[in-house]
Amino acid sequence: MRRCLHCNSTFEGGTPHCPACGDDPARIDGFVAFAPNFARDGGGFKANYYDDLARLEGENFWFRARNALILWALHKYQPGFRSMLEIGCGTAYVLSGVAQAFPDARLVGSEIFVAGLGFAAKRLPSAEFVQMDARAIPFREEFDVVGAFDVIEHIEEDERVLAQAHAALKPGGCIVLTVPQHPWLWSASDEYACHVRRYRAAELHRKVREAGFELLRSTSFVTALMPALVVSRLRTRKTALEAFDPLAEFAIPRSINALLERILSWERASIRAGLSFPVGGSRLVVAKKI
Repeated sequence: MRRCLHCNSTFEGGTPHCPACGDDPARIDGFVAFAPNFARDGGGFKANYYDDLARLEGENFWFRARNALILWALHKYQPGFRSMLEIGCGTAYVLSGVAQAFPDARLVGSEIFVAGLGFAAKRLPSAEFVQMDARAIPFREEFDVVGAFDVIEHIEEDERVLAQAHAALKPGGCIVLTVPQHPWLWSASDEYACHVRRYRAAELHRKVREAGFELLRSTSFVTALMPALVVSRLRTRKTALEAFDPLAEFAIPRSINALLERILSWERASIRAGLSFPVGGSRLVVAKKI
């Protein structure tokens, strides 16, 4: 169901127009805008970074490995899902992978910046895209899956986002999260990315449970590359933000990029086999609405 952000009533139907109060959300650049005040300057991310992501993420080992892990989690924990909302869909790189793996599912991508939605709609024209503030999700019991992939670390009110995601899920639906972890890995990379935090596992688990979820799976990933990650983060820790080059991590020779992706595929096989890693650059959490 839709939720009117003006009068808080819920209603059926594919239109955002509220039959109770008559509120009709704006359209910006062709997209329904539920939070128009943030559409051009929503904070938490640099809108000019979408162009770089659209060009580079599809060939980068980390994005490819994360996509494969997310798809495994969906097949494992919500194999028959029919609908999914992605919070902070970016250029729809993840959502396009989901569309290929689950061609019959209804997919909705959301972004706080309309700039990202232009890239997303071009990449995946079959999906629905809306401009939205994740702290005020305009859906109630609408989706089988809500995904947020390296998103909630950008938002101060992450607990509010988790509660909103819980409300948007149908009973028994799942949330799938990926986040950067280990505060001691904080560096200029996090500052440039507008991160608010890197998570401790216990902190994330507590927040997920308090939002009304039951944990189904939690594991670190990018564990096999931790030594290289630690060296990289220590090297950039003292780098001034204005001197930080966000594209440096994409400048990897093809052969090295392929090797790193292969290493992470071996790691993913261990996760599929049931191993959960305590440390790693990122964490995957799958949780069920209760």
